[in-house]
Order: sequence, then C-alpha cells, then structure tokens
Amino acid sequence: MPRSRHVEHHVTERIGWLRAAVLGANDGVISTASLMLGIAGASRSGGEVLLAGVAALVAGAMSMAAGEFVSVSSQADSERADLARERDEIKDDPVAETRELAGIYVKRGLDKALAEQVAEQLMAKDALGAHARDELGISETVQAKPIQAALASAASFVGGAIIPLAAALVSPKGAIVIAVPVASIIGLGVLGALGARIGGAPVAPGAIRVTFWGALAMAVTAGVGALIGKAV
Repeated sequence: MPRSRHVEHHVTERIGWLRAAVLGANDGVISTASLMLGIAGASRSGGEVLLAGVAALVAGAMSMAAGEFVSVSSQADSERADLARERDEIKDDPVAETRELAGIYVKRGLDKALAEQVAEQLMAKDALGAHARDELGISETVQAKPIQAALASAASFVGGAIIPLAAALVSPKGAIVIAVPVASIIGLGVLGALGARIGGAPVAPGAIRVTFWGALAMAVTAGVGALIGKAV
C-alpha cells in the first residue's frame, strides 16, 4: 500500500511581508480616518474632510514606504556585517568555529559525539550558512528584504486608507462623521481577522485588538478636532 505524502504548511515564510502589510493597512485606516474625523470636528466643509483624507493617503503611503525601507535596510546592513564577521572567523579558525557549532547542537539536545559529527559535516558543506542559521538566526525565510517591506507597507496603507475615503465619498454630506468611523471600524475588524488568519493565529483576538485600539485612536482625534473647532 503506497504511503500518503506528508505535506506541511508553515507561515513563517510570510513574516517579512505580512508584518509590513498588516502594519500598513491598519495605519492606513486609523491615521486617515482619524485625520478626517479631526478635520470634520473642526470644520463643516465636506470638501476639506475629503482633501484631508487624500493628503493623508498620499503622505502616509510615502512615509510608510520610506520608513520601512530605511528600518529594514538597517537590519539588512547589520545582517551583512554579522555574516562578514562570521566569514572571517571561519577562515581564521575553522576548528574553533566547528567546536562552537557543535556546542550549539549539544545545547539543543544532541549528545556530544553526534553534535560534533553534525557540525563537521555542515561545516564541510556550507560553513557560513550553518553559522548564519544556527548561531546568528539568519535564514532566507526571515532575512531582511527592504524593497519587499517598503512596497508591502505602501500598498497596504493605500488599501487601508481607501476605506474611510470611500465611506466619505458615498455618504451624505452631513453623515461623514458617522459613516467614516463605522466603515473604518468594520474595516479594521476585517483586516485584523485577515492578518491573523494569514499568519496562522487565532482570528478573534487579532480582530478585537485592532478594532479596539483603532476605535480609541479615532475617538481621541475626533475629540481633539471638536475642541479645536470650538476654540477657533
């Protein structure tokens, strides 16, 4: 009888772009909706509210892309520096590096003889790759990818920002202050659930967490806008 093929599905390979995409989408909804509500609280002009939303979308997308690219590039620079240092250490003293690798495997549960054998074989095949993965924690799955993170953040920010903008566009003039937060809260709940689902985490906690903090941010911003509107 033929054995069935064992297929595994893991989500760690999505960590890089998923983190940036979830952050960008949530920020797109929250920051755009909050700014629109703040302007709505200080002004009665629907045109000003829409203009603020468009400005928030463009500025936010560019800011997210630039911020992600810079931060992830710094991470990538650190990884490259660590790899260069490790490459030199392997070249200067391969015996000591083999012992170091074997020590890591002993700490993970292998007996000393087996750990030394594994370390020697991995050093012979790909010494730098073995140390990068097992000593430094750097692998292809979690390696920093600045361009991927920047594009994911910008695109997801735009996708999130469209939600409050679309709500403002289709709602009657006097209903913007109701339509924007309602659509945004629903959108945040969906995004939180979707992010949790893609990441393999429980859906309900992710949706509730994102919705709560997003609603709080919008409420505070709308309140500040209303106070400023009364003051001026």
